[in-house]
Amino acid sequence: MNVTIRPATFNDVTAILDIVNHSILHTTANYNYDIQTIEVQNKWFEDKQLHHFPVIVAERNGQVIGYGTYGTFREKIGYQYTVEHSVYVDEKYTGKGIGKLLLQELIQLAKTQGYHTMIGAIDAENFDSIAFHKKFGFVECGIIKEAAFKFNKWLDLLFMQLIIP
Repeated sequence: MNVTIRPATFNDVTAILDIVNHSILHTTANYNYDIQTIEVQNKWFEDKQLHHFPVIVAERNGQVIGYGTYGTFREKIGYQYTVEHSVYVDEKYTGKGIGKLLLQELIQLAKTQGYHTMIGAIDAENFDSIAFHKKFGFVECGIIKEAAFKFNKWLDLLFMQLIIP
């Protein structure tokens, strides 16, 4: 499968929004309940650019099929070398190596930008995502029990950490 990983542009925000909204409605990878609007997603993209956080997309035949980003882990200055990342892939392309390409690029970008630690916040029952992150050297570093409520059940939040090589 021929896939290109590249920086996102404003033209990609609608496709990113479609991926985000599917995740909100159908998964516990995103703890929001209500779909995002294009205005909210545009503001999110502007904020990423303002703070020099990358937004990258996976593109196949001119179509965005996944995206990745990272941003502030916590606001206090002591956390300035730690980022929290997100990788989402269109449901039709999961399990085809798209997430791998996106996460590899995010790790490289974080290294280039001088970050030391990357955090993934993952639903503790998302065993595929946990296994995926372990392949990159992420280790489990804590669980917050019943941190969220979605789809009429309490969800545990697992933190995974990578010390950037």
